Amino acid sequence: MEAYKVKAYGATNSIFNGLKEMEIERYAPKPDELHIEVLYCGVCHSDLHQAKNDWMNTIYPCVPGHEVVGRVKEVGSTVTKYKVGDIVGVGCMVDSCGSCEPCTHGEENYCEGPVSWTATYNGYMKPQNKDFNTFGGYSTDIVVKESFVLRIPAALNIEAAAPILCAGVTTFAPLKHWNVGPGTSVGVVGIGGLGHMAVQLARALGATVTAITQDEKKREAAEQLGAHEVLISSDSKAMEAHESQYDFILITIPDAFDINTYVKLAKRNGVLTTVGLLGPYKLPVNNMEVAMHRRSISGSIIGSIAETQEVLDFCAEHNIAPEVQVINMQDINEAFDKMLDNDVRFRYVIDMATLKNAE
Repeated sequence: MEAYKVKAYGATNSIFNGLKEMEIERYAPKPDELHIEVLYCGVCHSDLHQAKNDWMNTIYPCVPGHEVVGRVKEVGSTVTKYKVGDIVGVGCMVDSCGSCEPCTHGEENYCEGPVSWTATYNGYMKPQNKDFNTFGGYSTDIVVKESFVLRIPAALNIEAAAPILCAGVTTFAPLKHWNVGPGTSVGVVGIGGLGHMAVQLARALGATVTAITQDEKKREAAEQLGAHEVLISSDSKAMEAHESQYDFILITIPDAFDINTYVKLAKRNGVLTTVGLLGPYKLPVNNMEVAMHRRSISGSIIGSIAETQEVLDFCAEHNIAPEVQVINMQDINEAFDKMLDNDVRFRYVIDMATLKNAE
């Protein structure tokens, strides 16, 4: 199949010195694929982790981007759900084995096939070798299988829709799985890209929501997002007063932290779920505090294709949108630096026209 070159931004090797403009190869769509012109791409903390090889699994060159909103340019001969000109989305996955138990039950994000699911960038989740790679949305074009493409509701602004494809579904999926709804008390730890979506989604699901942050400066923003209460985690007296208060605690902190800080906040039979950290906690879990109240500590990773479409539709119905700052592609390295310094409210989104039109 004939390849063609497109513009992209990526990391060239493990000695990370920023992303650089490069060319990558794309191919004409197969019968079940779509060729999509990328219009906007969200900037996820995972993009930074992956580009820097923080998880020790990066395949270079690495072109990040898994919050893609674009316009269909071409469709394969068997595609039926989309047509040229449609506005569509691509999230964290572009394929899975399709035959394991999770896949056949619509949970592709937990694919148990030989290589697990195929990420939008960085290839297989369980690479058999380093010869296969995929390139993400920090590029002008992308080609994706129809079954992994999402419909963007007309009610959503397309630049704001991009982060829903990762930050939205990553927080929505565990809220739904643990039956968050009316009568549920929910704590959201970390009010950043993930957390600010979680507060809005939990509130719209009918829960009573507390935003939990160490940064007093985020109080006003959390209240504007819909939090019924704001708890400052560095205030030991306030934390003690909130012990055994929450049915469900969603923790969105992206780096190693001490989960014991939050365990006591959960009720008997309460659940704490971490979605921001893919690695060990800073300190071992004090199982005495877990066992004495039959609390549960769990994890969750992104969401299925069906859940991603569900959260897009849910956001459109409930007028929920990420707060975004639109940037030029050429400003991505500065955006990474600010993201490391927690100096973003709350999600960067790249206008990919700035790459396409660059000389």
